Amino acid sequence: MYGSQVDWRIAVRTVLIVEDEWAIADWLEVLLSEYAFNVLVAGNGREALDILHRDTPDLVLTDFMMPFLDGAGLIAAMGQDERLRSIPVVVMTSLLEHVVRDRAGHFRAYLRKPFREADLMKIIGEIFPDEA
Repeated sequence: MYGSQVDWRIAVRTVLIVEDEWAIADWLEVLLSEYAFNVLVAGNGREALDILHRDTPDLVLTDFMMPFLDGAGLIAAMGQDERLRSIPVVVMTSLLEHVVRDRAGHFRAYLRKPFREADLMKIIGEIFPDEA
């Protein structure tokens, strides 16, 4: 397991998963919980903004193509809120990275679906290097 290489238990971090495909959201929730992350889950960008008005996660993992408010809209809304704009965002999508970058201004990292556990955990380790 990739987690044997990184001790994620040094500091408890909260991750917001924004994903409209519940099988993927459930897999991510279980996976990140196993690495001792607190996990919040939203089914679209609108639900994510509701959560972000109550909680401030350390990381947002968001799908890009979702109903109601897509990943680009979520990233734009976060960028307009001083409290939220510093939260790192990882975009998970089957779209090519340049397409996503053209539509969504600022995000920290890109994961092309389908991705592996090791790919995700590598990116998280890069975002929180002080804990690796």
